[in-house]
Amino acid sequence: MSLLPDRIQPLNDKGVQEGARYVLYWMEQSQRAQHNPALERALHHASETGLPLLVVCGITDDFPEATLRHHTFLLEGLQETKQRLADRGLKLVVREGAPDDAALAYAGAAAVLVTDRGYLRHQRQWRARVAEEAPCRVEQVEGDVVVPVETVTDKAEYAARTIRPKIHEHLERCLQLPEPVPVETPSLDLDIDSGRSLDDIEAVTDQMDLDRGVGAVSDLYPGGVSEAEAILDDFLAEHLDGYDENRNQIHSHAVSHMSKYLHYGQISPVWLAQQVRRAEGPESDIESYIEELVVRRELTMNHVHFRPDTYDSYTCLPEWARESLAEHADDEREYVYSLDELEGGTTHDPYWNAAMKEMRETGYMHNYMRMYWGKKILEWSPDPKTAYDRTLRLNNRYFLDGRDPNSFANVAWVFGLHDRGWKERPVYGKVRYMSQGGLDRKADPDAYVEKVDRLATVAQSA
Repeated sequence: MSLLPDRIQPLNDKGVQEGARYVLYWMEQSQRAQHNPALERALHHASETGLPLLVVCGITDDFPEATLRHHTFLLEGLQETKQRLADRGLKLVVREGAPDDAALAYAGAAAVLVTDRGYLRHQRQWRARVAEEAPCRVEQVEGDVVVPVETVTDKAEYAARTIRPKIHEHLERCLQLPEPVPVETPSLDLDIDSGRSLDDIEAVTDQMDLDRGVGAVSDLYPGGVSEAEAILDDFLAEHLDGYDENRNQIHSHAVSHMSKYLHYGQISPVWLAQQVRRAEGPESDIESYIEELVVRRELTMNHVHFRPDTYDSYTCLPEWARESLAEHADDEREYVYSLDELEGGTTHDPYWNAAMKEMRETGYMHNYMRMYWGKKILEWSPDPKTAYDRTLRLNNRYFLDGRDPNSFANVAWVFGLHDRGWKERPVYGKVRYMSQGGLDRKADPDAYVEKVDRLATVAQSA
């Protein structure tokens, strides 16, 4: 079907530039050649103007948590995307440097510039600069949520229960993939340098200023849409049945591992939702997955979009949580650990240490353990603000899906965001508490420790 109007936003009031050589798609958030509304919108403009479509992507190491792990996964995905674009007759230029610089370097000869939508502060700043400095019309197309954020609501929502009906009101209308637009004028032969070769990913990362203490995990979780499709096929065939009941079993395999592929825009959430809905499985399991993928995930987009200045700050927490935590900031703590002790996984709690090991060695942690892991950092840090900063730092450094709206919202959830007040207790105040005893009752943490040891062995042998 044609694109939903809700997904398209003009970022400036400039017109189509005359005498242009091409239409430009600045690929930043949606790093894929399929099921990509921004790409299809750009191809629509190419068809209307009779010009070829050039795709450009900038890769940068200029941010605090730039690790070898993150960039290897990103480049593995981009390598496949480049080939899939070429299969459609489209040229991808990969340019090292700031993404907005990459877009502007090619905007001068563009009739129209189309980009995808990102929700984080730096992504919005990049787009604002490009819209201001580009000599042509700039459009943004929202393709990495199912329901566009401003279609859902015009404010920061309190919790999943408040955003759920607003999302479901538009869900069926928005669960439509864009129709591929035929490429009428291929761009592979454009006389434009192709930029950085992606044939040898290690050669690319060797020239980047990256944190090499966080290594690649390609033997466990390779980047790219083909890998995502294969992992999803296995999940749907083997683990969707029983997902609702088993998804919090930390030792089980009832997880899809799609969050990292969604984070880098290597797959479409609309496509993913469609695949799950078409799969054979109990309706309760399908609905449970859609709840996580759409309602819970897009609540996090709402968080960063409507709190643009504070989403990554302790001040984003609801007032009741900050007040309650402040009242208990000086409470005596049974255990207090340094950041190095936490990062090394040398606490008294073997289950927490295993979670930190999984995160550190594999770039992943089961979602239920992420909650427990974060709650214990709150409990074992000298004060709640320090705990928040530590949790976010470790989250963004090690997780493959770190630095995502999910990251910022889920870390803040540990401290009360999108939650309600609970029975008051030391250290936590009215913020939700999680205990090792609760973990023992609800899961099999010993089996989880064994699973982590096996995964870490694979990661360390790579």
